[in-house]
Formats: sequence, C-alpha cells, structure tokens
Amino acid sequence: MLSAFGLYTHIQANRRRSGFLIAGLFVLFYLLAFALAILRRAWLDDGTGSFEAILQAAARDSLWLAPAATALAALWVWCGFRLNTLILNLTTGSTAVTRAEAPRPYALLQNLCISRGMTMPKLRILETTAPNAYASGTRPDQYTITLTRGLLDTLDDRELEAVLAHELTHIRNGDVRTMMVAVLVVGIISFLGEMIYRWLANSPGLWRASTSRRSSGKGGGGARLAAVLVAVLFIVVAWQLSVVIRFALSRRREYLADAGAVELTKNPDAMISALRKIEGKGEIEGVPSAVMELCLDNPRSGFSDLFATHPTVEDRIDALVRFAGGHPVIAPVLAEPEAPAA
Repeated sequence: MLSAFGLYTHIQANRRRSGFLIAGLFVLFYLLAFALAILRRAWLDDGTGSFEAILQAAARDSLWLAPAATALAALWVWCGFRLNTLILNLTTGSTAVTRAEAPRPYALLQNLCISRGMTMPKLRILETTAPNAYASGTRPDQYTITLTRGLLDTLDDRELEAVLAHELTHIRNGDVRTMMVAVLVVGIISFLGEMIYRWLANSPGLWRASTSRRSSGKGGGGARLAAVLVAVLFIVVAWQLSVVIRFALSRRREYLADAGAVELTKNPDAMISALRKIEGKGEIEGVPSAVMELCLDNPRSGFSDLFATHPTVEDRIDALVRFAGGHPVIAPVLAEPEAPAA
C-alpha cells in the first residue's frame, strides 16, 4: 500500500514556517505603523529637531499607536472571517448543489469525509470550462469546496477524488484560515501604503519646507527630509515583503495539501494525473487574484518564482514521486490490439 508518510513528514517544517511567516506579517504591520508615526513627527517638526529626536518621538508615539493598529487589524480580520464565504460566492457566481444535482462529486466527497470522521463541507459548482477547484470557509458551518464544471468534465473518478481530498486537506489543516489572515493583513498594508503614497504625492509643501530649510543652513530641514525618506523606505519594505510572504504561504500549503490527498486516497498517481490534466488551464476569468490563490492551480504567475503563488506542477509532481511513491508519467490505458485480418 502506498503511503504519503514520507512526503507528509518532509512537509511538516513548512507548517511551522507558515506560523513564523504569519507572525512576520504582523511585524510588518507594526513597521508600517512606525513609519506613520515618523511621518507624523516629521510633519509636526518646525525644522529645529534632529533626525534622532524625530525617530525617538516616533518610537514613543508607536507605543500608543500599536494598540490602535492591533484593534484595527483585529476588526478587519474578524469581518473577513465572518463574511469571506459570502464574498467569495458573490464574486465567483458559484452555485450550491445537492446530491441529486451532482451525484458523482457528492458521493466521492462524502466517502472521504466518512473515512476521516469529518463533517461534510458544502459543495458548489462554478460554471466555467476552466478545470480548477478551491476550498473556502474559516469555521465548520462555512466550509465549502467549489469545483468548476471544466474540472468535472476533465477528470475521471480517481482524479476527482484526489482533487477533493486535496481541498479537504486544506480545510483539515486550516489553510483557508491562514490564507484569509494573510490576505486581510496584506490588504491593510497595501491600502495604507497606497494612501500614504498618495498623501506624500499631494503634499509638495512637506518636501519644499524640508529642502528650503536645508539649503538655508538649518539642520532641522535636512533631518526632517531624512526622516520622511526613512519612513518611505519602511513603507516600501513592509509593502513588498508582505506580498512576498503572502505568496510564500500560498506555495507551501499546496505541497501539504498534495500530501494530504495521497494520505486520504493512497493513490499518488491519481493526484499526479489530475495535476497533469489541469496544468496551465485553470484560469478562471473575471475573478480577483485572491481567489486564484486559493485554487488548486493558479496559472497567473509573477516575473520570478519569488512572486509565484503556487509551486510549479513539475515541482509538485517531483515531491509526489520522491516522497509518496508516485510515477512521473502516468501511462494511458491502451486499447486492445486488433486481430490481424484473415
């Protein structure tokens, strides 16, 4: 009997690293709050303060700004947790289905849940020819697996079972919850970063005052300008690293879900075959990038691996071959040879 034990053991470190990455997102959030405090102090400075004095005052401001920032983030995450499934369903236009409407995926999913003693998540179908699937929900009453019509038409029963097991693993491991936190925190950082950028772009007086004081021989103007530049640097670093962390989280969870699929089905070749069939074809038109990051395969990719939301299909298959006993090439079923003519 094939076992996913090797792959599953190999991937455990990724779960711990995901925890550190989530913590890193919140550190970046507080770095952005510190940058806001620096900008505030630079704005209030009359040109007589030193660079060190501005930073020290901003650090003191951060002591009261941090709780307010934490409360804002907590409220935003709480709202996202409560409404995420509703927002996803409205965004994609998927439809809930019953056993009578989708007997094949319903039966396969039910059997997988019974084998693990899990409550069966809701099943939804998205009417698109793109073969893809995703899991959603942050608590049991929200758990949902959405399959596209293209996926149902493309995969056979064994491959479809592997995909359902993959998405079920996302639910079992709390991956949707992790990604929801990442998306929401990165959303806050991106929103605040853009708002600060617009404010700085529309505040030429701040730059003129700093440069004029510096040119007139007053050191405070230079200190003020240096503080603003440091704040801008912090904002850019927080913004870019938050996006990288979000993508890194998305990549790691796919390996673990592949391992979970093999653990549930004991069939790595079915997972490999499913990945081969959907590779590069899962683009769901009209949905935002945050939805594609939840999908089994995301054809949208950045200009380098650093900005890819999913590992490549080849890397995923390589892991399944090395650690779960899968075969890199699934041989097709050959037709019986015809009898030679008499």
